[in-house]
Amino acid sequence: MVDADDLCPEKGIRVNRDLYDFDFDVLEELRVRTETAATGPVLIVALRPLVDAGHVTEITAEHLIAGGDVRRFVTFDHDSLIDYHARRPTMTFEVNRWTEYRQPHISLDVVSDAEGTDYLLLHGVEPDRRWDGFTEVIRELVEEFNISLVVGVYGIPMGIPHTREHSAIMHATRDSLLTTQPRWVGTVEVPASIANLLEFQLGEQGRDAVGIAAHVPHYLLQSQYYPSALVAVSRLEDVTGLDLRVGELAHAAAEARAEVDRQVEQSPEVAEVVRGLENQYDAFMAARDSESLLVRETQLPSADELGAEFEDFLRQEWRKGHRGDSSH
Repeated sequence: MVDADDLCPEKGIRVNRDLYDFDFDVLEELRVRTETAATGPVLIVALRPLVDAGHVTEITAEHLIAGGDVRRFVTFDHDSLIDYHARRPTMTFEVNRWTEYRQPHISLDVVSDAEGTDYLLLHGVEPDRRWDGFTEVIRELVEEFNISLVVGVYGIPMGIPHTREHSAIMHATRDSLLTTQPRWVGTVEVPASIANLLEFQLGEQGRDAVGIAAHVPHYLLQSQYYPSALVAVSRLEDVTGLDLRVGELAHAAAEARAEVDRQVEQSPEVAEVVRGLENQYDAFMAARDSESLLVRETQLPSADELGAEFEDFLRQEWRKGHRGDSSH
């Protein structure tokens, strides 16, 4: 690794140099490609937010990294970008000693898809601090290496049942980047994310960027919900043209759906909640009106309480299963 200060001034990324280190070999590889190729690579943004609905962002990043050749390009200084009061790293304690510390990271890698096509993957923990400085670095990289398209992916809680086909809200800096989709939501104010801020800033610069917000049933918000991640990766394939081995997620998605079905059957109260959501969803799809399915207390009375009850039920079932599993 080399610090950005060691790069030639006329070639290196010169903004906010204290935030990152480059791998010089990968830097030169990308620079040569930029100088010889008509278009640059795609950049996928999968930074895990404070609340990662269905763990969609985490699952997506892990799937992409596991599926291809990975070369670390940029390592960001997580110590200056993460608020440890808001987002604690985890450690493992075994019997009488600490055995593991899972250090957070923010990284930009070069990854190959199933056909050998390289793209960039920005992954790890979403920064808590210095958003302006961080996004300035990414926008400089987009410019320097002629990134052809930036795509952000994440999950959002929706008032939908797990028993119906899942979809995603798509947004972009140009309408022509999107295909026809149902109108899930009109105008809303939501907490910002790095991925969405970056998309907004790139749009102001006239660059192409797309966002994929995969729907996650609100009562499965805290679960690792592979069906929603499957939707996210499928949309990534559609938008980027990359072969992201989406079929490898299908088995995990089917298993997750079957497990939720099994647990719902064991709780009449939860089954009633799911039936109510099915009726609401079916009515919405039939009407195809402009009402939003975003979770709101005015639309779904006691949704928070019902969601909490279901999550508690799932936790109890998980604990029962692990107590009875001799391998743990």
